[in-house]
Amino acid sequence: MTLHGRNFIGSELSSEGERTFKTINPATGEPVGPAFHEATQGEIEKALELAEQAFAVFSQKLPLEVAAFLDAIADELLKLGDELLQLAQTETALPHPRLLGERARTVGQIKMFGDLVREGSWVEASIDRALPDRKPLPKPDVRRRLIPIGPVVIFGASNFPLAFSVPGGDTASALAAGNSVVFKAHPAHPGTSELVAGAIRAAVKTSGMPDGVFSLVHGVSHESGLELVRHRATKAVAFTGSLPGGRALFNEAARRTEPIPVYAEMGSTNPVFVLPGALRENGNALAEGLMQSVTVGVGQFCTNPGLVFGLNEPAWKGFVEKTAQLASSAAPGTMLYQGICERFQQGAQEVRGIAGVRMAGQSETALKPGQAPAIVFTTDSQTFLKEQHLREELFGPSTVLVDCASAAEMERIARELPGQLTATIHGTEEDLWQHQGLVSILQQKAGRLLFNGFPTGLEVCPSMHHGGPYPATTHSHFTSVGSAAIKRFVRPICFQNFPDSALPPELQNKNPRKIWRLVDGKWTQEPL
Repeated sequence: MTLHGRNFIGSELSSEGERTFKTINPATGEPVGPAFHEATQGEIEKALELAEQAFAVFSQKLPLEVAAFLDAIADELLKLGDELLQLAQTETALPHPRLLGERARTVGQIKMFGDLVREGSWVEASIDRALPDRKPLPKPDVRRRLIPIGPVVIFGASNFPLAFSVPGGDTASALAAGNSVVFKAHPAHPGTSELVAGAIRAAVKTSGMPDGVFSLVHGVSHESGLELVRHRATKAVAFTGSLPGGRALFNEAARRTEPIPVYAEMGSTNPVFVLPGALRENGNALAEGLMQSVTVGVGQFCTNPGLVFGLNEPAWKGFVEKTAQLASSAAPGTMLYQGICERFQQGAQEVRGIAGVRMAGQSETALKPGQAPAIVFTTDSQTFLKEQHLREELFGPSTVLVDCASAAEMERIARELPGQLTATIHGTEEDLWQHQGLVSILQQKAGRLLFNGFPTGLEVCPSMHHGGPYPATTHSHFTSVGSAAIKRFVRPICFQNFPDSALPPELQNKNPRKIWRLVDGKWTQEPL
């Protein structure tokens, strides 16, 4: 398939602007594909106006129609075959097996949302029947469910060209809820984004969905992103990326006459606390597991374990030495694009320059352009508490090991950590009992608390929560992974004293869809 580098404004291909950009193969430094046209303000306005018109139609589609549309997207994605994976590999330097697994995950989560829509209980139908004879006042009939909110603007992430990009969980969950989507492709993999956008456009056509239910725009400038947030038709924003990028969008949304939610995931250091019992039982295995987690995907996961804390005793010192040795023998890896590699190298240099921080181990293999080494830093708790910079994410294959003098000192550090996507504890059951205070603190700091594991890798399931207190995300109540992600793009509507025939099917007495409903305080699938 020949790439064209144009914007998808609904079913129309558009290239009104003169400003273009090219993506670069991070492994070779060579340009890839055609020039991609940055969307103009006029194209952005047209995409969102079309999305607004499409929403009026799409939000009224039957659940089975929406589910069939999602299934069609998954099928069209698979039809792209190896061409999609080869292009994604060229644009990101991610290996073929990783991309193969990411495609399977992406298709799986699209179909998961299709199944969610078919089943229907996600609308959280709640019914409290009237009590006309209640004294001193009669009780009205009150019924509530979740409904879609309108056009959603989604920004693609650089590190997952499929699962957190055009066909990813944000798009799938927004469409599943009944919203139209305008997607801003990440400039690091615009060709991959174009192929997928074409697949979604084909699914729109074969499923009979309204033109404009999905659009894709390209852009390198920050201004194009802000224009998408400012537009009056935009009702919510989803973003995965840096703290400065997420805050810029969040602040812009708050300045609107009608403020809108920005669900921004903005990174995390994902602290790991290694307790004495775990170190004594399997310190070497823990070091190996840690370095595998630090270096997977060249450290370019938002769940990369960037901080590790332990009590300064002989078993901890052995763990530090082993981890440093593993870093020294680890091969460097090519990062997603030159800019991200430069930021990692600059950040690592800044950490090296902090008094009290030592570089304990680093990949010994010579670096090629665009590559980053695995790095292990060590420091003590007093330096860590003093240096704010050490609490900030360094996106790439590095981690900082911090010696703590006591359990109380470890708890103090935990209290002072900013919000996190994850926090991990390695220990025995006895360790957990002895460090209940630490466990309690970490529950207030992270969205996902792990025991005897590592945070990289996310199970896509209803129980998963991929979010956390600020600055990990802007809304800690919501997840961007798993079926609960749909709740970002809906709002509740309450019907009072409506005749049964005028209610949505999910709230009608007969419960024609046979969904689970909360009726007079009790869960049931039975008709009324």
